[in-house]
Amino acid sequence: MITTRTLSLSPFKLFQTSIKQNGWNYTLKRIITFLGPAFLVSVGYMDPGNWGTDIEGGSRFGYSLLWVILISNLMAILLQTLSAKLGLATGKTLPELCREHYSKPVAIFLWITAEFAAIATDLAEVLGGAVAFNLLFNIPLFYGALLTGAIVGLILMLEEYNLRRLEMIIIGMVAIIGIAYVFEIFLAQPLWGDLAIHMVTPTLPMGSTLIAVGIIGATVMPHNLYLHSALIQSRRRSDDDAANRKALTLSTLDSVIALNGAWLVNSAILIMSAAVFYNNGLEVTSIQEAHKTLAPLLGPLSAGVFALALLASGLSSSTTATMAGQVIMEGFLHFRVNVWLRRAVTIVPALIVIGMGLDPLQILVMSQVSLSFQLPLAVIPLILFTNNRAIMGEYANRKITTTLALVSAAVIIGLNTLLIWQSIMR
Repeated sequence: MITTRTLSLSPFKLFQTSIKQNGWNYTLKRIITFLGPAFLVSVGYMDPGNWGTDIEGGSRFGYSLLWVILISNLMAILLQTLSAKLGLATGKTLPELCREHYSKPVAIFLWITAEFAAIATDLAEVLGGAVAFNLLFNIPLFYGALLTGAIVGLILMLEEYNLRRLEMIIIGMVAIIGIAYVFEIFLAQPLWGDLAIHMVTPTLPMGSTLIAVGIIGATVMPHNLYLHSALIQSRRRSDDDAANRKALTLSTLDSVIALNGAWLVNSAILIMSAAVFYNNGLEVTSIQEAHKTLAPLLGPLSAGVFALALLASGLSSSTTATMAGQVIMEGFLHFRVNVWLRRAVTIVPALIVIGMGLDPLQILVMSQVSLSFQLPLAVIPLILFTNNRAIMGEYANRKITTTLALVSAAVIIGLNTLLIWQSIMR
């Protein structure tokens, strides 16, 4: 049994202590049983928006932007851990706390921007699902988008009856994406020495700022910060502080495992794109072109696996994006809409984009850039709340945690400012 004294230990130390006291079987079973909230969040970190930025980044700039994915992932782990801690400590979501602690005009402004972020997110997810259906079954994009929306609505109905089953479905889709990209990397045979150097060497080649900002917007996503503070409530015990402290440690482990899995997938997408397209002098400008080009370069099986992984990505991430939209509306407005109505509303932008014949890849990239601009409006309140002892009690951030979180916010805002400056100076 884990005592209150051990609850302040790091996840690794707590893991060791639990093994000594309870054995491997109990400890692993406890961890596996807890895993879930961060995996639901993690699908947003490997959604079709990520595919768009990673494919374009790899095909245009080779391995040069791998370090951006690494930095983004580290920031994501930190910020998602803070979001989970906020939910565990207060029993409230980030939108609820914004409504309570900010003036009405500020809260309404934050709600509107959060809704735009959720819509931009779902735009990317639905487009990804539509493109995947088109690649796999030759279904027109318009009907593929409708089919994506319908399937996601059915999946979301599970949330009302059994959240754990929904978590298992999403974890299964994450596994499909991961296995698919292990296969793609095996076929692509990247230059391991080059990618290792670029993983830790910050460089921004000429013209890469937009893609770099898009990668951050696609990786650290504002709607996920709102969502995680709500999902963790299923692991919270309102009358048991010791259990909540244990849950905080397990939620940190949950975030580290799930988001590092997302980091591996994102890195794999960019590495595959660089190894297959950039190294062959091909600048890919659409997901359909990436799929078509993979077949002659790596074989038809590779193209099929690519499309299957894209479908799993679109369906899973659209599911969690809709859940995030519900959390945002309930928290800021104390109002809940029927899941089918919300699906109908959020699918309209994707249908408009398809109807206008716009390039899905470019829309995916721009949607992720827009998320990066909204991100500080979610990150800054999160940092302020988790640093506030009146709100968090003894769960409040340590100085080093707040410093790292502020540095993350500064990096995001700095890159956005650089992007605006470059756009003006063109």
